[in-house]
Amino acid sequence: MDFGCGLGETSAELADLFPKADVLGVDTSLQAIAHARSHHSNRRLTFDTLDRLTGDASFDLSYCNGVFHHIPLPERDGAASLIYRSLAPGGHFALFENNPLNPGTRMVMSRIPFDRDAVTLTHWTTIRLLRKAGFQIPISPRFLFYFRSRWLFCVRSSPDWPTCRWGLNTG
Repeated sequence: MDFGCGLGETSAELADLFPKADVLGVDTSLQAIAHARSHHSNRRLTFDTLDRLTGDASFDLSYCNGVFHHIPLPERDGAASLIYRSLAPGGHFALFENNPLNPGTRMVMSRIPFDRDAVTLTHWTTIRLLRKAGFQIPISPRFLFYFRSRWLFCVRSSPDWPTCRWGLNTG
């Protein structure tokens, strides 16, 4: 299941990555679901609105990328619980969210109209949310940040990045 599938691009990638699996993309946007259906649907890849998700423990994997910070705070517990109930015993939930402690995240999100009013989740808030829904957290959260700018190269490559020289030539 691709929870918050939007236009269905990632759902299609998941279907390609797991050629023996059926993939369902769900979203709250009727327009996004209509687009996903018209561009990606096939016998293994389907799309539906979130309100039709039953939580019937039928999914081995739920993938969710950059969705929870758009879910209104009072609805987050219900969304996490629905995902938990939708997973088969032993199923996995892959959740990716923007790190609000990263100044780059805050800068980028402030410039994107779609993200300006989003309420980000810290990793400890996310862990509490998921545990409350019934999830066990088997691994520590991991933080990834991709730097494309040369002036930020030292942040990703230096163990003592706070003291690295911003003018470093990265070759």
